[in-house]
Amino acid sequence: MSKMTLISMIATAATFLAAPDMSAAGGAPAIEDDKAIAPIVRKGNVPVNGIDYYYEIRGEGEPLLLLHGGLGQIEMFTPVMPIFTDHRQVIAVDLQGHGRTPLGNRPIELPAIGADLAILVKQLGYDKLDVFGYSFGGGVALNMAANAPDRVRRLVILSAPYAQNGFFPEMLPQQAAVSAAMADMMKGTPMFLSYKAVAPDVSEFPKLLDAMGALMREPNDYSDAIAKLTMPVMLMYGDADMIRPEHMIDFYHKLGGGLRDAGWTRENMSKNRLAILPDLTHYETFASPLMANMAMTFLNSGGKAPNWAEQVGK
Repeated sequence: MSKMTLISMIATAATFLAAPDMSAAGGAPAIEDDKAIAPIVRKGNVPVNGIDYYYEIRGEGEPLLLLHGGLGQIEMFTPVMPIFTDHRQVIAVDLQGHGRTPLGNRPIELPAIGADLAILVKQLGYDKLDVFGYSFGGGVALNMAANAPDRVRRLVILSAPYAQNGFFPEMLPQQAAVSAAMADMMKGTPMFLSYKAVAPDVSEFPKLLDAMGALMREPNDYSDAIAKLTMPVMLMYGDADMIRPEHMIDFYHKLGGGLRDAGWTRENMSKNRLAILPDLTHYETFASPLMANMAMTFLNSGGKAPNWAEQVGK
């Protein structure tokens, strides 16, 4: 197998793999390089259930927990962070084994990480907050909200399925192939370079690949978690995402959306939303200003257009 084939397989296998190209810079882009982004007001580590989670808090306003994708880290949101921090206090976390958070001695499992984060935000002093998760982070967000629905005001899940069968079939063998055996051939990729720039122990990278591969080989299905969501939820995908469109709709149906016409006065309108964003792949949605602005509109409880009767004053 050639190096380019392997890198291409990795880049379509893990449930993130779309970091900005950092190969020239030699590591993760520093968020402080962008003056439009609010500075860090607080950062540190919070130990929860054997995992020493790293977090950063930026901005002011209602709190928003921001969760990155697989093999990523906080910095992957650099292109859209100003949109989030403009009116919100953003709590960004490096998830288990990612960025500055060590892997620890347990497997990577979405329900466990979700439960950890419900504890983490409580320890940071937040009783209730909005949650946004992309891909791997979207799965964590789903499980966190299901585990502690009283702690989540509104939830945005970006480019994440609720079950393994939500991916296009050709993705599954590529995901199953992720392991430590790929580590050496990934050393020139953005995934490794961004990890190397901030990880407390770079030698853990092969172990992270093993752990993520093990997660993706499991036929996980979080349908039961969906049933526990009591807050308004927005699902967001690119129209060229790695998630099957049928699965996007099925997810929305499970939330009670898209089952009937909303009605003239929105009397049958679901509290949940579905957005399919044009001209975006799985490897671009997290960096899209369109995505970020639409997510913030939902989180701010806005977006309703005037209906015809309102337009004519009737």
